[in-house]
Amino acid sequence: MRRPGLGFWVRAPGKMSASDASRPKSKVNAHIASALRTLDTESGGLAALSAAMADGLGAPFVAAVETIRDARGRVIVTGMGKSGHVARKIAATLASTGTPAFFVHAADASHGDLGMITSDDVMLALSWSGETEELKDLITYSRRFRIALIAVTVNADSTLGQAADIVLTLPAAREACPHNLAPTTSSLMQLALGDALAMALLESRGFTALDFGVFHPGGKLGAALKFVRDVMHPGDAVPLIRRGAPMPEAIVEMSAKGFGCVAVTDNNGKLAGMITDGDLRRHMRADLLQAPVDAVMTKTPKTVRPDQLASEALQVLNASKITALIVVEQGQPVGIVHFHDLLRAGVA
Repeated sequence: MRRPGLGFWVRAPGKMSASDASRPKSKVNAHIASALRTLDTESGGLAALSAAMADGLGAPFVAAVETIRDARGRVIVTGMGKSGHVARKIAATLASTGTPAFFVHAADASHGDLGMITSDDVMLALSWSGETEELKDLITYSRRFRIALIAVTVNADSTLGQAADIVLTLPAAREACPHNLAPTTSSLMQLALGDALAMALLESRGFTALDFGVFHPGGKLGAALKFVRDVMHPGDAVPLIRRGAPMPEAIVEMSAKGFGCVAVTDNNGKLAGMITDGDLRRHMRADLLQAPVDAVMTKTPKTVRPDQLASEALQVLNASKITALIVVEQGQPVGIVHFHDLLRAGVA
């Protein structure tokens, strides 16, 4: 099948082409063996990192979390090469989870970007060896202006490690590269430690899904973090009928509003039940049109509140295998949300 927008073809998963069939099996097995060696080596690095966290790495990790959490400024994450790429991702993760942070390229810092860093900030510097030449000016700057410096390195006795206030010493691990040269396992360990920092800070701040939504208003994630009130049909759009009303009136209201259901209210305007298309089918009999709505309605329908996340409404719809929910506030119907509304909003 053709990949949309790209100039090449991609086979559906599980399908084998003629070229696949003709390729020597030993060569295919060699590729798989290589992939498994890489994954095993990198998982070994993560296992070593977990063991270190339960041992000597734990105390400086706690100190790093508390230093960042108590800082008045931001987290300046820096590094060079592959460590720089990881540092950029860590900065993005911190920023999106409630910890103001941004990335400063170690080489650019010496050409004016040091001006981005203030004495209220905390510097998080990544260098596997701890001897990255481009970090020298950043280290000097942090010491001159008493900026807290957290090092992430495998060598606590390195230039970076000795200068830092807190050293997060990574356990030594072999790279997945067969020559033990290309940063692979080391990059993954740095990234995992950055994620651990971000999540510990998120939890210590009490950062919620609603807070998350403030920083992620766009795309699929932003849609899932909308509130029910943002997607529901309010007011007169809600199909309503009073208790005791005859079924023909309920059917007319259902048809007029087009949601395949009608909410039944008591004399005080409180939700008393709900009638759906499914209820009509289940109660289909000769005297259905002579029955009152009370005899047909479901007395404990599924509902949501306006202040609930739209994603929660979707979960209720899916779990209950229904297509619409009455939105209730203080016991009174104030809106209705349909599965199609969630589709249009990008939630489903």
